[in-house]
Amino acid sequence: MKKNLVITATAGLLLATGLSACTNASEKLATTPGKEASAAPAKVEVDQAAAGLVPAEFKSRGTVRVAMDASYPPFEMFAPDNKTIVGFDAEFATAVAAKLGLKAELVNVGFDTILTGLAAGRYDLAESSFSVTPEREKVVDFVEYLQGGAGIAVRPGNPDDLKMDPMVLCGHTIAAQKGTTQAIEQLPAIAKQCTDAGKKAVRAELFPSQNDAVLALASSRVDGMMADSTAISYQGHLSGGKFELAPGDIYEARPTGIALRKGTGLQAAVSAAVKALYADGTVKALAQKWDIPASNFAPEPGN
Repeated sequence: MKKNLVITATAGLLLATGLSACTNASEKLATTPGKEASAAPAKVEVDQAAAGLVPAEFKSRGTVRVAMDASYPPFEMFAPDNKTIVGFDAEFATAVAAKLGLKAELVNVGFDTILTGLAAGRYDLAESSFSVTPEREKVVDFVEYLQGGAGIAVRPGNPDDLKMDPMVLCGHTIAAQKGTTQAIEQLPAIAKQCTDAGKKAVRAELFPSQNDAVLALASSRVDGMMADSTAISYQGHLSGGKFELAPGDIYEARPTGIALRKGTGLQAAVSAAVKALYADGTVKALAQKWDIPASNFAPEPGN
């Protein structure tokens, strides 16, 4: 086993490229789906060609363990029973497994520990709105299934007149979830743009979960919150108007991928399953169910 070697060689990079943990259910703000939902999508037929690519280890086991941080609606969250993980990613992961003739075991994991756990072999793959970045590709393989970009959440009425424009954010305090692309790359880059332009840097306030960042915004501890624009729109709707998406274009749109541990041999099978789910209309149906706009569809699904 190369488990220990992998962890030692990549630990620092994994910590720098993960995401965050989730909070206690009692602390959540608007992360419960506003309609009846389950992790079981409409019936998905096995794709024999894709299933034929599944390594023998997984065929004999019959399951894949899928890690996700269930605090990021509409992609992954807990149902009202606080046990069942639901959302677009939950159903899509289940559908990917079904295409391969397997069952998905969804595991709730703190986002900042997902990649470490993946490298250590605790999970087979991870689907938790991971932006595909060169740094992450050094330690895991990806199969693209969506695309997304960042936006800014603001309180009702946008009292600070913010928008998704780096120069407008200068001097403001912006929340983000620890370990996200927004926290690691985008807010620091925006801060530098501000100072290079002779303005005050944007101040990043980082929180252990998306829920904590949302609560900080709702309680006026920060001026705005930076996260996936689709997630902001959905969560704002569920919050009963406690926050909304600020105007402006999506910031740095990039692919979203399913992360796989290197060397498992699963990448080709998962890629084929993703392509099949686009082709048979499953992706479109799930997107409509979870209010994911077509603009989030991957230009090259399965890449």
